[in-house]
Amino acid sequence: MNIKTIREKKHLTQEELAEQSGLSIRTIQRIEAGQKPKGHTAKVLAKTLGLDLSSLNKPEKLTETVNYSLVKRINLSTAFVCFIPLLNIILPLALTYHYKQNNNLTKGIVTLQILWSIVSTLIFFISGFLKLTFDLHHQTTLWVAIILIVINLVMILINSANIDKHKELYFKLRYNLI
Repeated sequence: MNIKTIREKKHLTQEELAEQSGLSIRTIQRIEAGQKPKGHTAKVLAKTLGLDLSSLNKPEKLTETVNYSLVKRINLSTAFVCFIPLLNIILPLALTYHYKQNNNLTKGIVTLQILWSIVSTLIFFISGFLKLTFDLHHQTTLWVAIILIVINLVMILINSANIDKHKELYFKLRYNLI
């Protein structure tokens, strides 16, 4: 918990908090600078500020700033290059870092494109092997490539629509590779 924020919400100065708690001003300053209160200090601060002792030592959750408009653009950027191997990974990754949108949504977008590139490449090679093995039509691999590109485009568009409506990806994995 951020002691400084709590102190300010209670309209206390460092001096007033030190006086009410019996701690030194220097101790209050160190805690507000990031030092974790322990033992007696933690108990006194919790009591003085009216907090639960266990909440003092919980790490603060960092809230990530997500610009959903930029995330949607990063997702849509993959649509323009989805037919160029690896560029569908490199472009959104570069935009993610350029726009400082390194969050779970953009990580999910890039991870999905990495996985899709691997899966579609395997399917493409298997279709080529099957074409040779079973003497299929000479345009079989072309049609497989077109179908894979269309599937990727549909996933990208559905994810963009879901970012607009629900602020999350529709097609997402439980893990991120980046």
